[in-house]
Amino acid sequence: MDHGTASAYGLWSLVLINSAVFIVFAFSFTKPKTNRDWRSLGVFSAFIVALFTEMYGFPLTIYLLSGWLTQNYPGVDFLSHENGHLWHTILGLGGNAHFDVLHILSNVFIFAGFWLLASAWNVLYKAQQTGTLAKTGTYSHLRHPQYLGFIIIMTGFLLQWPTLPTLIMFPILVYFYVRLAKHEEKQALVDFGNEYRNYMNETPGFIPRFNPTSMEAE
Repeated sequence: MDHGTASAYGLWSLVLINSAVFIVFAFSFTKPKTNRDWRSLGVFSAFIVALFTEMYGFPLTIYLLSGWLTQNYPGVDFLSHENGHLWHTILGLGGNAHFDVLHILSNVFIFAGFWLLASAWNVLYKAQQTGTLAKTGTYSHLRHPQYLGFIIIMTGFLLQWPTLPTLIMFPILVYFYVRLAKHEEKQALVDFGNEYRNYMNETPGFIPRFNPTSMEAE
């Protein structure tokens, strides 16, 4: 959605609406119950709010980089929404920014991330209901598909609309999710013992190994 220079920013209603939509989506796909679940959703929500604040509210990154941008891209109005897609402008990609290769790849990442959240929750919910270890479906390929889903979604947004706050937040949040995963594994070892230890030995944490065997039936 494009806006003219005068109205490209300061659209706080769009900040609220877009933030709410993605946070509610994430909530519906993860169904947080424990304090760790809520922290996981909370840090993702902070990333989303920071992103849409710059996308529609106040373009902090553009102001901070205004000197460099003006010097290297004279005549470009970076306060227009179209040129706010910094990768598109800096890399000199032609045409509509919403249809360039990075934007399309971004949408693929975001969709894939939410799909991973949804499919992982389906397996996890069934395991919680029966008091068993979640290790089918996406959990047969990696131990932390939900956290990977959050990371993939954030990567997608960085391809679409990079900002200094979200670029700084991203590695911090990845570290947070890795630490959170390690804490959960300690508890899983207490709850499931050797069964989880064997699962850890056979299944990677965040980077799946795509072997010839297909996913187990959920």
